This record gives sequence, C-alpha cells and structure tokens, in this order.
Amino acid sequence: MDELTARWERAARAAGATDPDGVRRAGDRLLAGWREPHRRHHTVDHLRAVLDVVDAYVGWARRPDLVRLAAWGHDAVYDPRAGGDANERASADLTGALLTAAGLPAAPVDEVRRLVLLTAGHAIGPDDPDGALLCDADLAVLAAEPADYDRYAVAIRREYAHVPEPDFRAGRAAVLRHLLDLPALYRLAEPHARWEDRARANLTRELDGLT
Repeated sequence: MDELTARWERAARAAGATDPDGVRRAGDRLLAGWREPHRRHHTVDHLRAVLDVVDAYVGWARRPDLVRLAAWGHDAVYDPRAGGDANERASADLTGALLTAAGLPAAPVDEVRRLVLLTAGHAIGPDDPDGALLCDADLAVLAAEPADYDRYAVAIRREYAHVPEPDFRAGRAAVLRHLLDLPALYRLAEPHARWEDRARANLTRELDGLT
C-alpha cells in the first residue's frame, strides 16, 4: 500500500466508512482520476500538497477527516473543456457516490460534497473552519515563491492548450480578478499571515503579464 492510499483509507475509516473493500475501490478510482494524462497542475502532486496543508493546520478543523476526504474529491473530475462549476459538481457527485458505496453515512457524505463544491468559487462563510481549511489548502500554491508560481501558471496554460491564446488570456485574467476580489484569499489566521501578501503579489504579477 503506498503512502497516499494509506492516507485515504485512514481518513475514510476515521470518518465512519464501514466497507473496507468499498474504501479501497473508492481510493483506487480517485487516484486514477488524479493520474489522468491530460493533467499538468491538477495532479497527484497537487493532491498531496493539499493534504499536507490540511494536516499542517488540522487543529482548526471541526471534522478533519471529512476535510481530508473532500481534499481527495475536490478535483477528482477535471476536464479543462468543461465550463462553469461543472468539474466541481461532477467531483462532488463522484466522491459522494464512492463514499456512500464505502459505507459512509449520509450526513458526512453530504458534508464532503458541500466542501468539494466550495472550491468552485472559494467563497467561505464566517463560521466555516472546515471550508476555510480546505480552500486555504487548495489555494496554497498561489503563495509559492515566484519561480514556483510561474511553473504553476505554465502548467495551467498547458492544461488549456486547446484554448486559443487571446481567449485563454481573457479567461485566465477573469479568474485572477475573481481571486483578487475575494475579501481574503486565506481565511485561517496563520495561513493568512504567512501567505496573503505573497499570493496577491503573484496574482497581480500574472495578471499584469496577461493584460
């Protein structure tokens, strides 16, 4: 059993999944998605990075294992040709179905689905530490050192290689403006203090290059 599979199975069992075979099947199915060849940023490396941030700040969470399961599910479906929040909705549906088949009760399944859907716009309510933790972890890459951030931006462009350059620039600029317009990119106190300024500087630099 590799390290990622072990992390999945621990989280699923701790959350209340009762079917060991279903848990293994679910983990295999999710990993197969994360390993799809068209992915350049939304890969197993991104999954591991998100899980690592969740684990680093797990003390903020009310249901940490549900946040971990949502981290596994949040980009389980990733089709760069899909529009709007179609990927997040498909990811939530897939993750919910897999967890239900693994014996997780309905209430935690619904919460995992809710958390996955939050990653569509990263708009978090005022009393949602689990949503804040997942979204902070998902956006942690934005606060990378400039050279690493530039590699991330190149990977995103490669995922959208089918989009003509003018259209990509316009669409990517809209995404960056949405992020910059959020009241805060990071909602938990320590990630906000550590990452907010550098992430905004990276986003602004990329936006300037696009426009």
